[in-house]
Amino acid sequence: MKAKVVTGLLQTRADAERAVERIMSCGYRRDAISVVMGHAALGQHVESGTSAKAADTAMGGAGAAVVTFAALGTSAAFPGLGLVAAGPIEAALAGAGSAAGALVAAGIPEHRARVYETGLQQGAILVGVHAQSQRDAEILEMILEYAGAENVRSDSALKRPYDSFI
Repeated sequence: MKAKVVTGLLQTRADAERAVERIMSCGYRRDAISVVMGHAALGQHVESGTSAKAADTAMGGAGAAVVTFAALGTSAAFPGLGLVAAGPIEAALAGAGSAAGALVAAGIPEHRARVYETGLQQGAILVGVHAQSQRDAEILEMILEYAGAENVRSDSALKRPYDSFI
């Protein structure tokens, strides 16, 4: 089976963390899960009493997002794109000229990448993972939806009979 990228936009850091925890409970390792946050989200997130503004001042343009991603392991800032990312998607972002271009390079269809780019600009957090099977893709979609994600999609979602009506 070709790996299917399952992705969704979450509005809060707590929702994103909850989704990542549930994905990990299905056997996916932390380093297999991609999380992307735009600079628009910097002012919205606070971790361990450190305000986004204080972290931004102390660590540069992506400081607060780096603090936010500390729980997810390593992360990288891409100031030219206005993004901070953790997980496999980092490599795609490294050579990209735009957030949408990076998402396409990571395996997300272009039309969906544009929707996600808009969401990131508005402060949402993108969570994604390559499903190991068709069944996993369906489970991952449900996990993201249950966590409150919007625009949850994967290749398997295209096969849903009701998608053509939405």
